Amino acid sequence: MDITVYSASWCRDCREAKKFLDKHNLPYTEIDIETTPGAAYAVESNVGKRAIPQFVIDGKWVQPYKPGRGFLYAEMSKLFGVTHP
Repeated sequence: MDITVYSASWCRDCREAKKFLDKHNLPYTEIDIETTPGAAYAVESNVGKRAIPQFVIDGKWVQPYKPGRGFLYAEMSKLFGVTHP
């Protein structure tokens, strides 16, 4: 499984998303939209807005959080086939 995470250092939900991946030993490539040329445009082009974090899993864009709800632990656990308490 190839996982890319679009994030930014100031983003609390991004830190939570990466913590989830790390906890479950899911390797990923991180792309910081603030420091990687064209990264913010890639997010906006694929999602329709500059909303981070974003996962790209084997080429498919997935938003792992909902505004006001935070990181979607149950949904992401099911997607990755891992357990979440």
